[in-house]
Amino acid sequence: MSEETLKEEMSGEVREDPAATENPEEAQEKAAEAEQNTPEAEGEQPEAGEEAPEEDAAGESPEDKADAKDEGKKGKRRFFKRSREEEKIEALEKEQAALNDRYLRICAEYDNFRKRSQKEKEALYGDIRASTVSSFLPVYDNLERALKQGTEDEAYRKGVEMIMTQFNTTLEKLGVSPIECLGEKFDPTLHNAVMHVDDEEKGENEIVEVFQKGFKLGDKVIRFAMVKVAN
Repeated sequence: MSEETLKEEMSGEVREDPAATENPEEAQEKAAEAEQNTPEAEGEQPEAGEEAPEEDAAGESPEDKADAKDEGKKGKRRFFKRSREEEKIEALEKEQAALNDRYLRICAEYDNFRKRSQKEKEALYGDIRASTVSSFLPVYDNLERALKQGTEDEAYRKGVEMIMTQFNTTLEKLGVSPIECLGEKFDPTLHNAVMHVDDEEKGENEIVEVFQKGFKLGDKVIRFAMVKVAN
């Protein structure tokens, strides 16, 4: 410590700070400038020529409004996206329902076609059998006439009887049966009346004679019986 300092302390004199001797107003201005130059003050204050963002009455800044607008746009996009997805799902459901209805219709049509084809097949088979049997009926008539003729050749007669028996067996296997006539009532769906006679001993419309035997295949008439009807 220097002698001058010791002297000042001993004499009670204190050296005044030069800043203290300055004008108080200038000291306050310098202090304010120092505060403005600090990093905290620089970050909070707007730059020269710029205005601080104003807040609206609700306390929202323009940045908050912009964020809210962006969120609204995103929400609309999500809504439109969901709407398009719902439309696609609805379109797919309608297409599936149409395909299912078409499938059921095809199945029903196929079932009807199968049944119709089966009936046509059975009817065609019956028509073919009836036509074939009808072609052999004249042979049956000739064999029947031959049996009605008397003959002294028993071997010949026995041979014709065997042929007739075999013929009847074949017709039975094919489902062909003779139409009952003698003693039956005349039926226009089975019989063909070629003669009429009055006979008090016979009933009304009773068949009294058969000129040609009739045959039927199930319910289908192959040939009508040619008969004589009484009364």
